[in-house]
Amino acid sequence: MKNLKKVLFVCCVVFAINVNAQNKKVTWKNITEIKDESWFETEEAKKIAENVLLYQRDNGGWPKNVEMQNELSAKEKQSLLMLKSDPTGCTIDNGATCQEMLFLSKMYKKYPDDRYKTAFLKGLLYLISAQYKNGGWPQFYPLKEGYYTHITYNDNAMVNVLNLFKEVKDKTGYYSIEVPNDITKRISVSFNNGIQCILKTQYRQNGVLTAWCAQHDRETLLPAKARDYELPSLSGKESAKIVLLLMSIEKPSKEVVEAVEAAVAWFDKTKIEGIKIETIPTGKGNQTDRVVVESPDAEPLWARFMELKDNKPFFCDRNGKKKYTIAEISHERRNGYGWYTNEPKEVLKRYNQWKKSLE
Repeated sequence: MKNLKKVLFVCCVVFAINVNAQNKKVTWKNITEIKDESWFETEEAKKIAENVLLYQRDNGGWPKNVEMQNELSAKEKQSLLMLKSDPTGCTIDNGATCQEMLFLSKMYKKYPDDRYKTAFLKGLLYLISAQYKNGGWPQFYPLKEGYYTHITYNDNAMVNVLNLFKEVKDKTGYYSIEVPNDITKRISVSFNNGIQCILKTQYRQNGVLTAWCAQHDRETLLPAKARDYELPSLSGKESAKIVLLLMSIEKPSKEVVEAVEAAVAWFDKTKIEGIKIETIPTGKGNQTDRVVVESPDAEPLWARFMELKDNKPFFCDRNGKKKYTIAEISHERRNGYGWYTNEPKEVLKRYNQWKKSLE
């Protein structure tokens, strides 16, 4: 009976992924994060793994925004084979490369196929190669002209890489693929350099350490502009995952402790209480709108962008002009971007336990 339930559960998961993938309700990210290990024994998982191997370029990286679970035609497979030697578009943005490596690791645990291991190790070498000498990572490697060359914390790109490296260097077993010692040593050096980059880019506001911008100039290390509506600022969103990474370091240095303490103080200072974001109908067909409403019992929120000089939240349209309420920007930008976040609450939740661990 127990085995029958397991089989039925796996069948349901596979069916759900097939149906929902067609309806675009289940994303590639969802699939890489499936917790039930038995799903990775399925034929569906093996088919997807073949796609993942096909999409990897010879330099070890993957492109972004690809739904790897979608079935490929013979023509599409041939096109991907022809693209193997072209490194254009390989990136760590939107979870790319790190997600594919996680998936292959989960597959290897069930099917120790050497191709999975080789692809994973090539991915590690790609990530090492993509790192700047100052310890940061650009969005794309090889470099893509424009703001993409900035050190990229946006959407946790650099933090994703460092978390992967930490699991590998600490030999936690989170990734099932054994990494040769020579690569592990390089990973350790790369991780330490990445942490130093984080410490060097933490912004000082009137001499006081605060948080980070979503991207920093690779030369000056100062907060930098990305898209027209992503201006130099302090980020309530990206800074959260950076601090959680720093808090995960065993026996942290004095500099790491100071960085965490300063960021936690900044989060506490910049939290917005008494409001929540609601989605309401506009009366124009199915169109909705986001509005800020008063709510005394709401959990704290943080602005995605805050002024470098005084932490004042701001919002932008595609013309790059700052506004100081979300109601002042266009409907398209108001509803097409995450202007508020609650992610720092996890930092504040873990802070006291982290503090005790230092004792």
